[in-house]
Amino acid sequence: MAQPKRIYLAGPEVFFPAAEHQAIVAEKKRVLREYGFEGVDPLDTELACSDDEAKPDRGHRIYQANRGLMDSCDAIIANLTPFRGISADPGTVYEVGYMIGQGKPAFGFTLDSRHYRDRAGATGLDELGHTIEDFEMSDNLMIAGGIRESGGQLFMAEQPGEHRFFSVELFCRCVQALAHAGSHHFKSLGI
Repeated sequence: MAQPKRIYLAGPEVFFPAAEHQAIVAEKKRVLREYGFEGVDPLDTELACSDDEAKPDRGHRIYQANRGLMDSCDAIIANLTPFRGISADPGTVYEVGYMIGQGKPAFGFTLDSRHYRDRAGATGLDELGHTIEDFEMSDNLMIAGGIRESGGQLFMAEQPGEHRFFSVELFCRCVQALAHAGSHHFKSLGI
């Protein structure tokens, strides 16, 4: 029996309180299992941390562990709901780019239905007089364009989710699109 395709679950949930993070990740993994996939969360690594280890060293080890998890996965689904600002979590955006750079499909979702320009103030310039891009995309064009080029899709919520940063319905749309597009994409990659 073939191993299920592994899907990396990127998003700001890693910063949520433990119980909240675990509940959301459990639901994501349950949905993925229903479609024959295996969900892989960034916190699935088992790192032992020492109190006397320098914080930059600990941070780098976490980076290496997460990169190893991404290397072991076949695709990514990213929660791109704006986090701590008008755009997606920068670590999540890096993970999307990393996976796309490996030729792996990327799918994403956001619970903020506004376009990037609207979140940035709905005018052509910011408070410093710098241009704000206006391509009617949910985030910076490099994020949306990269996902599209990878063969994936970026879904925007049409209504609020059960959580400010998560909607089962929206996540299911990502998984369904991955299941539909994935079989062709995985075969073309020899996966």
